[in-house]
Amino acid sequence: MGSEVPSAAIWTPESVLSTLHHPPEENSASPVPFFHLLERLKTTKREGWRRFGINHGESISDHMYRMSIMTMLAPPSLSARLNVSHCTKMALVHDMAELLVGDITPVDNVAKSEKARREAAVMDFLTRNLLGSVPGGAFSGAEIFKVFQEYEDNETLEAKFVHDVDKMELLLQMVEYERAHGVDLTEFCHVAKRIQLPEVQEWAAAVLKERDDFWKSKKAAETATQG
Repeated sequence: MGSEVPSAAIWTPESVLSTLHHPPEENSASPVPFFHLLERLKTTKREGWRRFGINHGESISDHMYRMSIMTMLAPPSLSARLNVSHCTKMALVHDMAELLVGDITPVDNVAKSEKARREAAVMDFLTRNLLGSVPGGAFSGAEIFKVFQEYEDNETLEAKFVHDVDKMELLLQMVEYERAHGVDLTEFCHVAKRIQLPEVQEWAAAVLKERDDFWKSKKAAETATQG
């Protein structure tokens, strides 16, 4: 018993909600409290870029929005085998838990199992406490949780595609920040090797070629200036 972590030290959704000036009303028949909480996805930044001096970068919702559009443009060889609209929903749901968890990066030293626990706890809170009493329409709280869990399990073709799109979106943003800020973000290139589907690998190759061309032209311009 002496080795157990004190309950006060265990991260919970309530521990974050207690710090909010306007915590959402729970067990409401209206989705409005949930809608308000979603704003945190608009204002919470993706943390990985901050270490490179990019302090006014993309938000979590910025990332998920472009992912969602990308799923709609799945190449024909993939779209013929995919439920594309389901992929779009998954892209919009997959990082939803970060509205309370925040964007945890590898340098935060939070174990993957703990990150997964926190995210599952938030999704359970959102879909039960905020959406559980909302009359089911086209998409219920329980269905949102199911889509989130499908992404986490990463077993269906749809989940694998959205995981690949997640990495592809990061590569796009990496190149865009390099162009805008002239900063070397090579550290993020490794995600390209983790893309599974050939169609998304092709997208990634095109972006990495753009990156190579950019740095070559930048170096050539600097050499010409020095000369």
